[in-house]
Amino acid sequence: MADRAPTQRATRPTTTPTTHSGSTFLRKLQLHIGSNSSQLVGMLTLIISGSVLLLLTGITVTGSVLGLTLLTPLIIISSPIWIPMGIVLFFVVAGFLSFCGFGLAVVAGLSWVYKYFRGWNPPGSDQVDYARNRIYDTASHVKDYAREYGGYLQSKVKDAAPGA
Repeated sequence: MADRAPTQRATRPTTTPTTHSGSTFLRKLQLHIGSNSSQLVGMLTLIISGSVLLLLTGITVTGSVLGLTLLTPLIIISSPIWIPMGIVLFFVVAGFLSFCGFGLAVVAGLSWVYKYFRGWNPPGSDQVDYARNRIYDTASHVKDYAREYGGYLQSKVKDAAPGA
């Protein structure tokens, strides 16, 4: 084993880049995309819109930080006014939204009842009819049961209290 000659590996010749890295990126992009112009337009649109959104995000964050930095002393000084006003405003808005929501629920319910009594079969009317029929059937069974066993119980009461 020791008398074996070491094998040489073929190595690639290294080339020094003679072009700018930006043009290398564009060359790789062109090879990857090929001659399909719609993909190129899509890629450019993606890059441009991403850059614009990144710029707008930076401007927004910078404006927010500067505004908060400049207005913090005013907010701290006037906080005894803001907190009670915020609580009152919260309850006023919550009450208004609750009132509107309950009003909408009442209007929807009345609309459903109107449609039901006009015979227009609103959604769920078949379940209401089924429940009404079940209640009617149960009531008639109870009535029949009371007639059948009511006389039996009255005779038993007369036997227990003959003067009653």
